[in-house]
Amino acid sequence: MAYVDNKHGPEKVVALFFTAIIFGAFAYAFVTGLAYNVIKKVASDMKVIDVNTPPPPPPKKPPPPPKNVPQPKTPPPPVAPPPIVAPPVVAPPIISTVTKAPPAPPPVITPQAPPAPPPKPSQAVAPKPRGNPGGWVTTEDYPPGAIRNNEQGRTGFKLEIGANGRVTNCTVTSSSGFSDLDQTACRELQRRARFSPAKDAAGNDIPSTYSSSVLWQIPKD
Repeated sequence: MAYVDNKHGPEKVVALFFTAIIFGAFAYAFVTGLAYNVIKKVASDMKVIDVNTPPPPPPKKPPPPPKNVPQPKTPPPPVAPPPIVAPPVVAPPIISTVTKAPPAPPPVITPQAPPAPPPKPSQAVAPKPRGNPGGWVTTEDYPPGAIRNNEQGRTGFKLEIGANGRVTNCTVTSSSGFSDLDQTACRELQRRARFSPAKDAAGNDIPSTYSSSVLWQIPKD
């Protein structure tokens, strides 16, 4: 059997190191050149093809709605809620205190005396009755009702006499107590009494008055 001497010297190690470097350089050059040629070959064989992309098809129209088919109603647009309006600010009422002055006292009205009547002409001659004054009112003038009721009394009167001597008015100055007797007295006096008119100092006829009374007594049978 042969035995190989496995012992290596320093020269042999150096030779192996350089051999490995050279081998690596050749391997790198080979790989690099081969890859370049392959890429160049593939690039020469490639053909550029301009592919036109067809346009997209037009959108299809929706089919028409079938006839006599109620179309869905488009809901009305939402109604916006009314704006919120703030209530107007009302100023509080102004309360003013008014102090009323006390009412003025009513004016004192002093009644004025009525104007004085014009002065009567001075009477120089008084009126005079014509005939008998006792015949102006008689028992024949006694009211029947007053006789039945036994009414008696005295009626005082005043006659106003015109310038012609006729009685213009009769006033009861004192009542007999019975209106029938008083009214009958004035009625008959105005109808029957006659006077000579009064005269003034110049002798002219002037108006005047005459006062007297009538005694009412029921006649005895």
